[in-house]
Amino acid sequence: MDRLERAAALDAVADRVRDAVRAVPLGRGRDLLHGRWLGHPVHPLMVQVPIGAWFSAALLDGLPGRSRSADLLVGVGVAAALPAAAAGWADWAELQRRQLRVGLVHAAANATGVTLYAASLAARTRGRTTLGKALGFAGLTAVSAGGAIGGHLAYRQASGANHAAAVPDLVGTAWHRLGDLADLPVGKPTRRHVDDVPVLVVRDAEDRVRVIADTCSHQGGPLSEGGLEDGCVRCPWHGSLFRLDDGFNVRGPATAPQPAFDVRTTDSGGVEVRLGDPGPVAPATPEGSEG
Repeated sequence: MDRLERAAALDAVADRVRDAVRAVPLGRGRDLLHGRWLGHPVHPLMVQVPIGAWFSAALLDGLPGRSRSADLLVGVGVAAALPAAAAGWADWAELQRRQLRVGLVHAAANATGVTLYAASLAARTRGRTTLGKALGFAGLTAVSAGGAIGGHLAYRQASGANHAAAVPDLVGTAWHRLGDLADLPVGKPTRRHVDDVPVLVVRDAEDRVRVIADTCSHQGGPLSEGGLEDGCVRCPWHGSLFRLDDGFNVRGPATAPQPAFDVRTTDSGGVEVRLGDPGPVAPATPEGSEG
């Protein structure tokens, strides 16, 4: 798997496929596939249906004779694999280079499995039970390999993980001095540090200061290098949009909000911050929303 991460030979194909996936005009449906509404990627949840159906079919296929229940389960798995794959491709297209390589092989293994199961279903409908079972077991082998590769992608490479999740554990609950208000540029994203944790600081023309974690929750991109848009900041890596007031993720591919900080100004002109309430974030308001 480590060698696969370094397999630069896959880059040309990965780039072409990624561009094709990004070019599909999904609109807000892309966020639906990312799982922004759920708070974490939806693909791992969706794959449980085809995997469960196919594994159950394999158990029935281990019995003598033909089982129409097994045939039905194979068909359910094939149908459920399609939306699961769509969610997986949407997430894959917004990953980093090494993750793209592993994800491409993960998708190829799963596509092989789905093809074998589709052939299994066709054989079963023609009454060729033995062939249908054999193709089903071959499909289960392929999707099992794909699942193992997906585990590496998710847990070893942290694709889909919240890359800002550790901020509340690294920053103390007390007020921290950020610097002097006069030293913060107006209308420009700036990186500062709180307990060695990088934060994004934005000072507006009315000297209002807003602070959120600088490490993008999606893939760890530096938000301080992004652009400001109507009370939000857009990640320079994959385009996630976060509201500066409270870190709410207005637009994906990020599925988790950014930790936000309370801000106060001292009589001497200093700026102090502390980690804000991690409770539920309200839906987007007119400022920072996209209409």
